[in-house]
Amino acid sequence: MSQPPADAYELGPEHQAFQRSCHDFVVNKLLPLVPEAERTGSFPAVIWPELSAAGLLGVGHPEEYGGSGGDTLAIALLAEELAGACGGLAVTILVSAYMAAPHLSRYGSAQLKERYLRPILDGKKVAAIAVTEPAAGSDVAGIRTVARPAGDGYVLTGSKTFITNGQLADVVLVAAKTDPAGGHQGITLFAVEPGTPGFAVGQPFAKMGWHSSDTRELFFEDCHVSAAAIVGEPGRGFHQIMRAFATERIALAGMSIGLAQAALDDALAHAKNREAFGHRLVEHQAMRHLLAEMAVDVDTARLVTYQASCRLDRDDPRARTSVAAAKLVAARIANTVVDRAVQIHGGYGFIEDSRVAMHYRDARILRIGGGTDEIQLEILGKALTR
Repeated sequence: MSQPPADAYELGPEHQAFQRSCHDFVVNKLLPLVPEAERTGSFPAVIWPELSAAGLLGVGHPEEYGGSGGDTLAIALLAEELAGACGGLAVTILVSAYMAAPHLSRYGSAQLKERYLRPILDGKKVAAIAVTEPAAGSDVAGIRTVARPAGDGYVLTGSKTFITNGQLADVVLVAAKTDPAGGHQGITLFAVEPGTPGFAVGQPFAKMGWHSSDTRELFFEDCHVSAAAIVGEPGRGFHQIMRAFATERIALAGMSIGLAQAALDDALAHAKNREAFGHRLVEHQAMRHLLAEMAVDVDTARLVTYQASCRLDRDDPRARTSVAAAKLVAARIANTVVDRAVQIHGGYGFIEDSRVAMHYRDARILRIGGGTDEIQLEILGKALTR
């Protein structure tokens, strides 16, 4: 009884120190850039090398390619801090370093790692992952982009949509069917550079939220890539994507926590300063109870996400369902908390350029991206009833 079970989690000294360094970076470097980035709908490229210098692009990546070590829990902590500043900026960073780059770390050849992974971790290149298509979102096995053998490589034909970093990326990891009849066994990942003949980038989507992130369609029309562009093994792309989804969902759950915490902080500050009927809002019992419920919700999201991160890091057999539960719970809580934060702000929360309005816009996609609520419930339901 002297040692707590592994799931009775509190952050240890190393994770606490990492969390503080992330927080300091966000406050000093990222937050000042948010208003302009959101207004212009663009990511400030100046921050990439600073992120690298602070060790925030290499968490969990091999040190020989510029990684800084660390685990999935550290990625969750980083996502939490980044999203507390701005969802659009956070997702841009996380997609490049923690949703696309892990494919290169785990499966890329030494050549691909040198060409792409090292400069991504150095803040000199940006990556994107292109799986979703107009007719295939959560159904990865249903993608229609094909890669036909041709000469010393393959020819890609098809399109992708809702691709974060579509225009920013120096390399896009594209899922395509090398065996159209093979279902999920026939998908392969390719590293494709912008400028490759037959590869075109569409216009940016005008999104409800994540204004400072770049989201586009990608088009492949007889786009020739060499066999050396394959990331991993031919036909194993589906399995690689499913494994990467676990880290992606933890990162999105971390973003949900950070966004919810920021909305709670803003609501609490407003309630302490705003007066109604001769008293500050926090002096009304109903307001205190509402804020207390919001705080409990945020802690709930935090604990279930930290637990899932730890289980994933130690290959616990419960990791898959824990990750699904964390993604589901944290994203739902983020939406609930930001809605209440807007209500607490009243008319001020409805002003377009208020921070709480930004949080409100940015929260909604968290229940869709990286696997919808329904996908997470299906994972949990199947595990429960098998």
